[in-house]
Amino acid sequence: MIPLALTAALFYCLSGVWLYRRLRQPADEGSPGWALLPAVVALVLHGLLAWQTLVTPQGLNVELFAIVGLVGWLVALLLTLATLSLPVATLGIVVYPVAALAVIGLAFAPPGHYLTEALDAGLRLHILLSILAYSLLSIAAVQAALLYIQDSHLHRHQPGGFVRALPPLETMEKLLFGMIGVGFVLLTLSLVSGAFYLEDIFGQHLVHKTVLSVIAWLIFAVLLFGRWRFGWRGRVAIRWAIGGFVVLMLAYFGSKFVIELLLGKA
Repeated sequence: MIPLALTAALFYCLSGVWLYRRLRQPADEGSPGWALLPAVVALVLHGLLAWQTLVTPQGLNVELFAIVGLVGWLVALLLTLATLSLPVATLGIVVYPVAALAVIGLAFAPPGHYLTEALDAGLRLHILLSILAYSLLSIAAVQAALLYIQDSHLHRHQPGGFVRALPPLETMEKLLFGMIGVGFVLLTLSLVSGAFYLEDIFGQHLVHKTVLSVIAWLIFAVLLFGRWRFGWRGRVAIRWAIGGFVVLMLAYFGSKFVIELLLGKA
């Protein structure tokens, strides 16, 4: 597993470095092309390792590093697919190195926490929607961070450097709200499916995740309403977007980190 993970991480980083060098040369326009090929190889290797780690004879592995590895793979996959039709390849400078860390975590993960029971279709749907929502909103958070950097440079009248190679500010904002909109729909479906298919969504082991997920949902709902009703943009929108993502990250991974790593419980 370790050689496979290190190879995947190397290819992810290669794509990230290649994209960064391309960004530093704004005259190099057009499709990212060859810069994404190492990422495609990394995705194949990462996907294979994630499958081996998650699907085991003991059951479905839901240990923290296994889930982080899966989310890292899905975020990198969604970004790579999006580059086929949208000018978002720049996000790979952040996303691919993070995916490299996620795939290394898979190789060094401690013994897992397994779900040995057969999961019904509704619960499987809830898990899938939750992971998709988090993954897409993760990409939106990276987009928001880049948008903040771009906005700061423009306000200081420093449009040079890599900022010059980014899409126009208006395009960046449209992409951000497009991703947040789709992620919000998936998060809504995740919460609704959880209410239907989980026996006690406010049970002791789920109450923190449920409450934080609802708070994140409300933050994104306010952001989208503000965009529609008041035309929110710029730093106001960026702060709301990143704030919603941070709360969602705490909902998905905060408790697992405390329970599994700090307290050493499965």
